[in-house]
Amino acid sequence: QVQLVESGGGLVQAGGSLRLSCAASGRTFSWGTMGWFRQAPGKEREFVTAISWSSWRNTNSYYTDSVKGRFTVSRDNAKNTVYLQMNSLKPEDTAVYYCAANRNYYSDPEGNLEYEYWGQGTQVTVSS
Repeated sequence: QVQLVESGGGLVQAGGSLRLSCAASGRTFSWGTMGWFRQAPGKEREFVTAISWSSWRNTNSYYTDSVKGRFTVSRDNAKNTVYLQMNSLKPEDTAVYYCAANRNYYSDPEGNLEYEYWGQGTQVTVSS
């Protein structure tokens, strides 16, 4: 019902910035949750951030400690797109970044949620 496509990855020097996009198509809703995950070579996939919204509730976001103050997640309702603005990038941020969708709204969208839909991933490489 929902297809997700990530874009915006690339190569950047430490301290630089990138903005990732996740565009949703197919059946979309006025409420839901979008999460960002990343996986570095030889490591497990880890949660980065999530944003949850509805037509009758506040928009809520949650960040893992390692990216707080550097990454910002946002949503453009008209474009059905979620963004991940990444500033002050570090070499340890290097990974394939994935977006994922959950059909439900959460007041506190922590990293243990299950997601029904996943994108193909986009590579982010931060050089030292």
